[in-house]
Amino acid sequence: MENVLRPLIVAGGSVVLTLLMGWAVDRLLQRADRRHHETPLWGLLRRCRLPLQFVLCTALLRGSYDHAKIAEDHSAGIGQTLSLVLIGATAWLVVRIAAAIVESSYARYATTHRDPARVRRVRTQVTLIQRVVIAIVGVVAVAAMLLTFPAFRAAGASLLASAGVLGIVAGVAAQSTLGNLFAGLQIAFGDMVRIGDTVVVDGEWGTVEEITLTFLAVRTWDERRITMPVSYFTSKPFQNWSRGGAQMTGTVFFHLDHSAPVGQMRERLHDILRECAAWDGRDWGLAVTDTTPSTIEVRALVTAKDADDIWTVRVTVREQMVGWLAEQHSYALPRINTATALIASGEAASALPDHVIERNGRAPRIGRG
Repeated sequence: MENVLRPLIVAGGSVVLTLLMGWAVDRLLQRADRRHHETPLWGLLRRCRLPLQFVLCTALLRGSYDHAKIAEDHSAGIGQTLSLVLIGATAWLVVRIAAAIVESSYARYATTHRDPARVRRVRTQVTLIQRVVIAIVGVVAVAAMLLTFPAFRAAGASLLASAGVLGIVAGVAAQSTLGNLFAGLQIAFGDMVRIGDTVVVDGEWGTVEEITLTFLAVRTWDERRITMPVSYFTSKPFQNWSRGGAQMTGTVFFHLDHSAPVGQMRERLHDILRECAAWDGRDWGLAVTDTTPSTIEVRALVTAKDADDIWTVRVTVREQMVGWLAEQHSYALPRINTATALIASGEAASALPDHVIERNGRAPRIGRG
């Protein structure tokens, strides 16, 4: 009877004690969250309840396992398994606590600063810091798990002795990966590009959606995702429309006939912009910027508060201006002048290529003679 009750008491007591401690910690965090509304840290820490319970339960079972006398023939294997679970649960708990602290810091910064550029910069930095912390904790946890095996502990001295050679070999083999790693840190703290920035890379316009230590994801206007190595942004030029403020100036070009009413177009452009909610009212203009033998080039200049609005203003001006010209001033649209070909004759025909004469079956004529 004692052999049956002892395992039940040890295992059941560990589970019950874990649940009680987890409930008590959650109640304390809930009360602290109600008292301190200025910071979301205590509410975020409540997400750590599950990994905390795993750590407590595994630690209690690991500490009381030897006294429970459960499966004594497999005590070494069970103890090893409990140790591995404890290390993994501890790493999980540390990652959750670090994530809560990072998210709380970013939330407080975002509420106290109104500059979108600075907020995006901090968001990029804390995201990469969080990924670095997760990577470090994961490596340490895996190393701790390996050290629980006697074979790895015995080989530790030889591994340390050859660490220099292995480091050189790994550095050469992972040169590209390490380059992307340092490029990610450079982007995070060099303020080159941030999450939420509007960029143009390889002719594609989009918004930076995610930045990791090795790659960067850009969401294009048509909902595609372009994934690029972060080293691209430290080695090649790209356009960042969010640098120096989000306000933008855009242009719309029209190719029209020489008789186009430029003055009336200027008035019409102003009317279109006044009705366009995306126009920020900072500036506008319309001028003839170039001419060709058959057309003129008219440039409309508009402004908006960000890249999304400048796109809306440009397409609105282009659509409504072309519609107005087609309806009110159709003569201003570009035309292709054509004329009837005249037949060549006499000496002029001798200057034409032979294939032209053969195709017509007779010598062409120029003029009316």
